[in-house]
Amino acid sequence: GEVERRLTEKRRAKEAPFDIHCLTLATVDDLDLDLFRRSYLPASVASDVIEQNQRTEEEQLASLRLVSRHSGQWTPTVLGVLTVGKDPLGFFPGAYIQFLRLAGLDLSDPVKDAADISGPLHEMLRRVEEKLKAHLGTAREFASTPVDIARPDYPMVALQQIVRNAILHRTYEGTHAPVRIYWFLDRIEIHSPGGPFGQVTKTNFGNPGITDYRNPHLAEAMKNLGYVQKFGVGIELARKELAKNQNPLLEFQVEDSRVLALIRRRR
Repeated sequence: GEVERRLTEKRRAKEAPFDIHCLTLATVDDLDLDLFRRSYLPASVASDVIEQNQRTEEEQLASLRLVSRHSGQWTPTVLGVLTVGKDPLGFFPGAYIQFLRLAGLDLSDPVKDAADISGPLHEMLRRVEEKLKAHLGTAREFASTPVDIARPDYPMVALQQIVRNAILHRTYEGTHAPVRIYWFLDRIEIHSPGGPFGQVTKTNFGNPGITDYRNPHLAEAMKNLGYVQKFGVGIELARKELAKNQNPLLEFQVEDSRVLALIRRRR
C-alpha cells in the first residue's frame, strides 16, 4: 500500500530518477537523430553554444541525458526514448494518450471519436492539443451588450495544463496504462497512472507551492520544448482559467496508483 510505495521511493531516491535510467535493450539506432538535430537540440541549447562546443553527436545527446555510458556503449535513457525515440511504445507500451469522446455521461455510451495518440514527446503533445482544440465547441452567450461574448465549454489553457501535468507526473515504471482523456457530455476526465510522489501526498495534492517531480528530467525536456513555462504553476493556472470561463471548480481524486482530474463543463 501507500507506506510500502513510499519506502520503495525513498530507497529509489538514493538512485538516479527513473527517467535517466539506461535502457539496456535500446541502442542509439532507436533514437531519431534527425528529430534530435532538427527540433530537440535547438530547443534545449542556444545556437552559439552548439557552434562553439564542437561536440560529437553522442556527447550532445549525453549532455542532455538522452544517452548514457553503459558497458562501454552509448545507451539511450528512458528520457531519450520518450523524447526522441523512433518508437517509444516499443519500450513503454503505456507511453500514449487514449482519447475518447462519448455521446453521453458514461463510458458505456456511444463513442463519437476515439484516438490513441503516441510518438516522441513533442509530437504526442502537439497532436493531443490539436485533438482537444478540434473538439472544443463554443457556446455563444448573448449578453445585454451589443457584442456577444463567445465562451467555450472549457478553457483551452486549463485543458492543456492538466493534460501536460498528467504526462509529466505519470509513472512509466511498472504499468502499461496510458494517460486517458474521457470527454463526456458534462465533464472531461483526465486519468494519469501513478499516484502522488515525494512530498506530494493525498492530503496536500494540488495545494499551491507543493510540488515534486517523479520525472525531473522529463520536466526539464517539456520546459525546453515550451510546454512548461514555470514549474509548479500548472494547476493554479488551470483553476484561474476555469474561474474566468465560469466553469465549476477543478476536482481531483487521488489514489495510490492514479490521479483523476475532473473538469466540469461550463453551465
